Amino acid sequence: METIVSENNLPLFEALASNVRIKIIELLGQEPMIMKDLASALGLSNSIITMHVKKLERADLVRTEMIPGKGASQKLCTLVADRIELVFPSKGLIPRNFHITNISIGHFTDFDVVPTCGLASKYKIIGDGFDDPRYFLDPERVDAKILWFSKGFISYKIPNYLKPDEEPEELELTMELASEAPLSNEHWPSDISFTFNGFPIGKWTSPGDFGGTRGKYTPEWWNIEMNQYGLLVHIRINADGTFIEGTKVSDYTIGNVDINRLQWDLKLEVKEDAKNIGGLTIYGAGFGNYYQDIVSKLTYIDRKKLK
Repeated sequence: METIVSENNLPLFEALASNVRIKIIELLGQEPMIMKDLASALGLSNSIITMHVKKLERADLVRTEMIPGKGASQKLCTLVADRIELVFPSKGLIPRNFHITNISIGHFTDFDVVPTCGLASKYKIIGDGFDDPRYFLDPERVDAKILWFSKGFISYKIPNYLKPDEEPEELELTMELASEAPLSNEHWPSDISFTFNGFPIGKWTSPGDFGGTRGKYTPEWWNIEMNQYGLLVHIRINADGTFIEGTKVSDYTIGNVDINRLQWDLKLEVKEDAKNIGGLTIYGAGFGNYYQDIVSKLTYIDRKKLK
């Protein structure tokens, strides 16, 4: 989860000024919930719950998405923050704003992977089995919520919603990652390299491929002996360089990674010449310990509002 920093405090204050919305936050703090289940838990109608959830969405406290259900789609509600920081007006304060984009892990645009490998949605394996890279081209791969490979790369395109008067300050990329071992192995290091818009921004070493204990959101049908969850990795690119988990990993800054292009390219790779070739597992919403896919958060200053 993330910290919500609020310069425009009114939507946040409005969202918190309700016992019902506080109870919704408390329920979603335990696990994501279907909208109708929230309504049932609170003894309210779906329409009333929808109104409350929309106010929480406007305050960037809750995210909703449509997921398949029995007979019809259902709306899943997820709490996206575990703390709040209020920024009060002061002389000389420059307000910061955010563009937040969620990229489903199945929406990759290029790949070259080596077995062991595979994909699965929240409900089933994609393809006829494991270790066949051809299924990374299966039409159902867009539904993938876990994917893994022992060597190679996978790439994503991220839309850039910056407008001409918006000055980028920091890009944060967040994703749940682990190594890829046969079945699972907590002591299985893997050097995972990240490339952004063609720039090699840094490397992170995963300590292992975690199994044996079911991930918080990993479905019951998934074999407990296989990979269950990863670690939440934060990559930040700002004026001082690129940082992974607070450690500087390269001198690439927000000003020299072509941040103003219309779409960004993100590549995750386990290289042939890596010291630790231990594979890569990516967890999405519905697997692992964090109910999220790849999240892009761009902090910017709106110069038009300062004029």
